[in-house]
Amino acid sequence: MTTFDILIRHARLRNRADTTYDIGVADGKIAALAPHLEAEATVLLDAAGNLVTESFVNPHLHLCKVYTLPMMDELALKDYHGETMGKAMTAIELAARVKEGYDESWIIRNVRKAVALSALYGGTHIRAFADVDGKARLEGVKALLRARSEFAGIVDIQVVAFAQDGLVREPGAADLMRQAMEMGADVVGGIPWIEYTDADIARHVEICFDLAEAFDKPVSMLVDDAGDPGLRSLEVMAVETIRRGWQGRSLAHHARAMALYPQPYLQKVIALLKKADMGVVTDPHTGPLHARVRELLAEDVLVCLGMDDISDAYYPYGRNNMLEVAFLASHMLWMTTRADMEILYDMITTRAAQAMGLGDFALREGAPAHLVVLDQPDVLEALRYHAEPRHVIHGGRLIDKEQMRQLVARQEWPAAPATSST
Repeated sequence: MTTFDILIRHARLRNRADTTYDIGVADGKIAALAPHLEAEATVLLDAAGNLVTESFVNPHLHLCKVYTLPMMDELALKDYHGETMGKAMTAIELAARVKEGYDESWIIRNVRKAVALSALYGGTHIRAFADVDGKARLEGVKALLRARSEFAGIVDIQVVAFAQDGLVREPGAADLMRQAMEMGADVVGGIPWIEYTDADIARHVEICFDLAEAFDKPVSMLVDDAGDPGLRSLEVMAVETIRRGWQGRSLAHHARAMALYPQPYLQKVIALLKKADMGVVTDPHTGPLHARVRELLAEDVLVCLGMDDISDAYYPYGRNNMLEVAFLASHMLWMTTRADMEILYDMITTRAAQAMGLGDFALREGAPAHLVVLDQPDVLEALRYHAEPRHVIHGGRLIDKEQMRQLVARQEWPAAPATSST
């Protein structure tokens, strides 16, 4: 009789509701999948007819900023959430004050809470941004690299060195970015639209790709994140991706100005995205504008969802629960048919994994065993309740959820100290 590390009995699979399946996990992979397996296992789980899917993936989280809202007044929040997002740059400048008190010692406590919550809610992979600039210095990077090590085998963290305050307008930021990559950051992060001129936007993009080439790393950039249809940093990024041959390793985030693009320009950008093999991460719950998701999907552009923020100057809520993010997006995007819900589910699992370059991320034999056992029988009910999964498996290992709960409870909240700027 076959013996597995983990055997899941009576699992309901997406698009295969006619019967239940057994899933055998061994050596970190999905070793067998059938209506019934004659087998035993070290760990036996009964899905009881509920849904089992790939685990959840979060391709966009400002992890160095989580739980910093108590350090701030609400001025940045009001400006960023203004109806037309015309004060988005002002909001970012106001929010930057929190970084004057950045220190790895308190950032890591906040980070641990957020990452443990991700594990509890079935999120096993995060692309996590750490600000790199004159105020933040490298404190956020240090904290995220530490968390990456601490949560290895539970939640995989891709650390993004993120030039939040610019590279041209911020003296010394480019050198700090290089230091962050030398320390071991996984992704080069930029925000070109924050620069003052079109020439500086182009230079910002060039610096990021120079670093990406030097360290052989992917690129993530927050582009056109304001209510200005004249912003063109998404276009500049796509063109540079093509020029550098970085197809499939370049990811755009937000692109909120896309909501205001005239149709001919939108079609041009879509053509560039497809030629660049470049995905878009959208976070419609954290701002009044968002990328044109339906149009992008219709053109087969890779689109996925991100958490973006947790209780910081830009968003007051958040539990690092990607099912909750998809539930919110269903309303914000009016994606409420069953077919829409399936797409939304892909946007927090397989599509998000593709955006992060995770490779063979799927529920099939031979793939890595990153799985969640939910407490609902289908996607509609899973989104309705967006509850904590019964079980979470990362790389063939059953996550100790009680350990994660204890870790969340041990962290101070809010852990960030008060600063003179509040």
